This record gives sequence, C-alpha cells and structure tokens, in this order.
Amino acid sequence: MDAIEVRGLRKTYKGHEAVRGIDLTVTRGEVFALLGPNGAGKTTTVEILEGHRRRTDGVARVLGEDPGTAGRAWRARIGVVLQDTDDAADLTVTEMVRHVASLYPGPRPAAEVLDLVGLTDKHKSKIRALSGGQRRRLDVALGIVGRPELLFLDEPTTGFDPAARRQFWDLIRALAAEGTTILLTTHYLEEAEALADRLAVLAGGLIVAEGTPATLGGRADAGAKVAWRENGMLREEQVADPTDLIRQLVKAETDLSTLTVTRPTLEDIYLNLIGAGR
Repeated sequence: MDAIEVRGLRKTYKGHEAVRGIDLTVTRGEVFALLGPNGAGKTTTVEILEGHRRRTDGVARVLGEDPGTAGRAWRARIGVVLQDTDDAADLTVTEMVRHVASLYPGPRPAAEVLDLVGLTDKHKSKIRALSGGQRRRLDVALGIVGRPELLFLDEPTTGFDPAARRQFWDLIRALAAEGTTILLTTHYLEEAEALADRLAVLAGGLIVAEGTPATLGGRADAGAKVAWRENGMLREEQVADPTDLIRQLVKAETDLSTLTVTRPTLEDIYLNLIGAGR
C-alpha cells in the first residue's frame, strides 16, 4: 500500500479552482517534495491530505484511509508541521512538547525530541522568548513527537539560517532512514534537491512535471553548455555530450584555461516549468 494515493483531486473556492484534478502517488518510506509558486495549490493539497480541508472532487487515500473521514487513530499516525501555528506562549518549550506528546499512544520522550531539533538548551524557555527560527524548530518538534508514519512538512525551514537549515536536513534524513514517509513543500530548490527522492511541480493547480531531482522536466537529457575564450572572443556551444567537443578543442591546441561546462540546475528547470524562465 502506498502512503498517499490521489486521483483527480479538485478544490474550488467561490468559483476559483485552486486544485484542478491532480494525480499523485507517494510510496512508503519516500521523501517527496511538492514545489510551486505561491498560489499554485500546494498548501491546499497538503491540507486536504492532512484531513484539515474538504476536497471538492476526486479520490484521496492517506495511509489507507480517506483523510476527509478518518478518525483519531488515523490522526495519531501522521505528523504535521504547518506554515504558521498558534501556540501557548506562556508555556515552556518542554511543557509544550510534553502536552502534545500526551495526545499520542507511543510518543518520543520530550528530551529526545528537543535534542533532535536542537532546542535542548531552550527547554526551560517560555515560547514567547524564542526567536523565529527557534519557534520553527519547536513546530518541527511537535510534528515528530508522536513518531508519525507519515510526516507533512509545509515550508519547514522558513526562518532558519543556513547552518540551522542543514542541521534540519540531517534530521529529515535520519527520520527517513527510520522509515518515516515525508511529504515536503518548500521554496528552497537546494533543499528539495538535497532531500527528495522524487518531486512534483504544481503551477496553476496542476502538476506540470514529476520525477527525481536529476530527471525532472527532462533535466537529464538537457545537454550541456560549453563555453571558452578563443582569440579573446567568448565562444559557446550547446551539446548533448561535451566530451567530443572538448577533444576537438584539445586537438586544436585551444587554450582551455577558461573552459566551463554547465548543465541546467534544478532551479533552471523549475523556473521554466512554472513559466518564469521564459
């Protein structure tokens, strides 16, 4: 059984179709990233899969159940890290984690969770005293304290500095190694490339491409741009495989000290897919 199965999913708000009939499958143990600009339908899709929003049409199965009707036992099997959360600002970090842990049948110990998200030294701090990045770490702690089979991460590293973001990546890799299925939305293309086994790009409520980070949107077959200077002039050629061209340049005794070979980045492919690269 796949962790997530979606067929023909649609959501309409007051005549506006935010999600326009998407199909999506996430296998168990997979880290799957949903990419797309603001308004693409990412958060709506995730909220439907979490059981927080009713769909207009289509079929959705999450851990074998319809998220629109699933009960408390099903909710104990998922973890959720939302974009924005309200919290009890006067509680300490440990008190908040223990409170949420009490809602699950077999939670992680609070101290273990705080160590995983890098908040051990803040365990006695009031939530109101945390920085934005620290509050985001607490959100992640609350999402994983119940040992979820499936973890939803909606823009989880917003507000993280680069060092904290890479520490968070290590946590996601550790959870994935334990067998946790993870559905991630992010605006950070580097994050998606570092973490995702597969990803999909949403634009205008539709999935416009799906694949691995290496193959998305034909990236693997996009060829390479070879650039070099010859007699003071910049030369560039787009080729499927740069090997033969480089051999020709070597044979012609061309100065290769300025030669570069570049292939499309994930960001290049993404921008083209959502229409911003044209």
